[in-house]
Amino acid sequence: QVQLVESGGGLVQAGGSLSLSCAVSGRNISSIAMGWFRQAPGKERDFVAVIHWSGGKTYYEDSVKGRFTLSRDNAKNTVSLQMKNMKIEDTAVYYCGGDVGPYGRSWSARSWGQGTQVTVSS
Repeated sequence: QVQLVESGGGLVQAGGSLSLSCAVSGRNISSIAMGWFRQAPGKERDFVAVIHWSGGKTYYEDSVKGRFTLSRDNAKNTVSLQMKNMKIEDTAVYYCGGDVGPYGRSWSARSWGQGTQVTVSS
């Protein structure tokens, strides 16, 4: 059974930085795309970023480009999301997604973590 466990969420001031990690067990992630999604209060879960299985390509949602950096360590079966210059609108529950792809009309994942809260204060 695949398990994704996020860590690193918390409270940060606007303009600050925070890093999230996702540890995967139950399968080797070296052949699948991994990504992050977020869900703000009262909104649907939205795509944030995806990284190719090789780590050679990344794609970001427009509002986080230049501020968020997604990376992966296939040897450790982990992915990380570094967030800087954070904004209040980044406040959300962040979910790690496994086997990310353009399923249907938008990015989604075949497996999910439980989520970690990120709160950006003014």
